[in-house]
Amino acid sequence: MLRAMTVAALVLAAGRGERLGQALPKAYVPLAGRALILHSIEKLASVPELEAIVPVIGASDRSRFDALGLGAQPKLQPPVVGGAERQDSVGAGLAALPPDVQWVAVHDAARCLVAPEAVSRVIAAAKAHGAALLAAPVRDTIKRAREGRVVETPPREECLAAQTPQVFRVDLLREALAKAAAEGFTGTDDAQLVERLGVAVHVVLGDASNWKITLPQDLAAAEAWLRENGEEGDGIG
Repeated sequence: MLRAMTVAALVLAAGRGERLGQALPKAYVPLAGRALILHSIEKLASVPELEAIVPVIGASDRSRFDALGLGAQPKLQPPVVGGAERQDSVGAGLAALPPDVQWVAVHDAARCLVAPEAVSRVIAAAKAHGAALLAAPVRDTIKRAREGRVVETPPREECLAAQTPQVFRVDLLREALAKAAAEGFTGTDDAQLVERLGVAVHVVLGDASNWKITLPQDLAAAEAWLRENGEEGDGIG
């Protein structure tokens, strides 16, 4: 059972990550000698507003997680098992939180270069507005297409690439998950589910380095970023 707290984080690490082309599940693929999930937990652990971190892992990954040796991290709580879809994993993570948790930050383990200062900013925005996410401006012109034809070119200045953490009042996210389940809707991120309640999600500009490790070239770019920023030797595991 978690102690009384205000803000907790879920680290989603139940995906397999086939596109990365590794034998290991994505969260356990090494980056500069440490698993991606270790990098993510380290970043979140340094955020003062976060009082607990709950990993949401795959059903067959408990031994892998235990082998990381994270028992000394005081904010880390026991992992919970996620589900087949992102929404299942978020629901499992929420179920592990006690009733006094008011705010939850949902973060992808594969966004392992997130800046702690950005996490603090998005938590503050969520507390002010009820829901907030990190996002980065897109560099390319965006086209909406249907059946191989462009149907719209939205103004680039209005287009953002969603990142995590995404932070919500716990009751809002629970309501959003329940509505999606009742209607058979599967979203691509958690903010989309909250948007479907008619709730405005506040945007906080994130850093360009907060990309999601998805493809082999993403892993190589993250290795280069760590070398350039002198972070290869940092860690808690």
